[in-house]
Amino acid sequence: MARWNSPGFMAALAVLGLAATSAQAAGPSVSVSFPASAETKALDGRVILLFSTDPKGEPRTQVSGESALVSPFVFGQTVDGLKPGQAVTIGATAFGWPARSLSALKAGDYTVQAVLNRYETFHRGDGAVLKLPPDMGEGQQWNAKPGNLYSTPIKVHIDPAHPKPIRLSLANKIAPIADKPDTPWIKHIRIKSERLSKFWGRPVYLRAHVLLPEGFDSHPNAHYPLMVFHGHFPDDIGNFRTTPPDPNLKPDYSERFHLAGYNKIQQQESYDFYKRWTSKDFPRFLVVEIDHANPYYDDSYAVNSENLGPYGDALNYELLPVVEKQFRGLAAGWARFTYGGSTGGWEAMATQVFYPDMYNGAFVACPDPIDFRAYTVINLYKDKNAYELKGQAANEERPASRNYLGEVFQTQRDVNHLELALGDHSRSGGQYDIWQAVYGPKGADGYPQPIWNKLTGEIDPKVAAYWREHADLTYIIQRDWKTLGPKLAGKLHIYVGRGDTYFLNNAVYFAQDTLESLKDPAWGGEVAYGAKDEHCWNGDPTLPNAYTRLHYNFMYLPKILERIAKTAPAGADLTSWRY
Repeated sequence: MARWNSPGFMAALAVLGLAATSAQAAGPSVSVSFPASAETKALDGRVILLFSTDPKGEPRTQVSGESALVSPFVFGQTVDGLKPGQAVTIGATAFGWPARSLSALKAGDYTVQAVLNRYETFHRGDGAVLKLPPDMGEGQQWNAKPGNLYSTPIKVHIDPAHPKPIRLSLANKIAPIADKPDTPWIKHIRIKSERLSKFWGRPVYLRAHVLLPEGFDSHPNAHYPLMVFHGHFPDDIGNFRTTPPDPNLKPDYSERFHLAGYNKIQQQESYDFYKRWTSKDFPRFLVVEIDHANPYYDDSYAVNSENLGPYGDALNYELLPVVEKQFRGLAAGWARFTYGGSTGGWEAMATQVFYPDMYNGAFVACPDPIDFRAYTVINLYKDKNAYELKGQAANEERPASRNYLGEVFQTQRDVNHLELALGDHSRSGGQYDIWQAVYGPKGADGYPQPIWNKLTGEIDPKVAAYWREHADLTYIIQRDWKTLGPKLAGKLHIYVGRGDTYFLNNAVYFAQDTLESLKDPAWGGEVAYGAKDEHCWNGDPTLPNAYTRLHYNFMYLPKILERIAKTAPAGADLTSWRY
């Protein structure tokens, strides 16, 4: 049965001043159901209701975690055992953002749509029984997840003085996604992880997309270094194209980079990389991108954690050995490197820190917070509240994203309340919820223990202390330097723009001070800053982000080759892959 009227949630709404006192205050009442033609069995999940004033496209495609200024109104309600033909009423108790309740919608014309993000019951190996949205090959995106139900958008007029019922039918189902085929250059492998299957209580699979070097088939005795390119969910190897740009491609406009025809730029850069990859003097190596999407996010952050399980061990001890065996990797620590940006930057650094002997260098671009004294703009160990700075007579909202000029596009409260509308118990698939799931402990109910109250922003110092010991990379390096130092010295390269969109440069400032203070041995790494660069500057001062974000698979090669020459042991194979 549905559980959208719990006393606890009603009490929370009352505290926020959201409880409806009349039919008018409650705003419109929206009835959502699905027909047996869409699904014959009862379903659990999150009904996500969207009101948009933008006539372009479906509302489900307009939700953005990047800026509060471009998203539609979002309301969410969890349902259990919703049967075909049974209606759930989305009313005043549904948590919303940026309007907290349907009653806050202003008069006007809207396009309305609903989506049911389906949950399945997981009986985990640790005894927890959880209802979570499984990844279905889309990278944990509720608005594109195969099997999710959605309604056809309809136009409605809202008049708060005369609210009228709205009825939506989830008659459409998102279709399955076909796997990408192998090509002469790109191969795809899929393995069952025994470690993760034991943790999750059901079969769990990992996928790797592998870019093969020029001459792989004609040099059967060659063995290759391995480059692990970490990042968000990949459905294939990115930025690699064997044909020239499509002359008939209609140019688009990139709002992010303020560039016309960015789709053509991407195709040209991808084709240029193919020509570089196959050129006579280019070093030969393997590139792997990993699909480790899970019930909480589009990737696992490539580490072991209480809530996601032993993903770090599964990737490094199960998946990558298969890649190296099948595609003739050198399978030695001196010949493995890792790199990535943003989430991938954090993963690259964490992989090098937690598996220091397995890798010979990490190139860490615009990483997610690597020091929780600057968890974006929040000091988790000193601040009391994540959403606001409290003063004597006034409180100020903490920012979450900006441009290099300092214009703020959303606040910490915005981001977290959007996630709360999309899913409770860290089930939004959003950025802050996955940080909470990866870095933190399991709560008493089996779901991730919140680092702060999602409604109010009040920080839990006990959870923050757990985060420090398990996921604060700077703190862990300093704490364990006596044993880590000889294995990490000279291996970390960190890059970030001083105008990073998400304030990720702040953590790098703290990290640099700590790393440069280490002795016996000195850390011997590198930190570089882009002067005004926004997210995600990755170390090239000569080109803008729009271009360098497409260059990961070759831009660090000079430093990688130098490191190999300096550290490869006697007798190491330095020649078979240099043809």
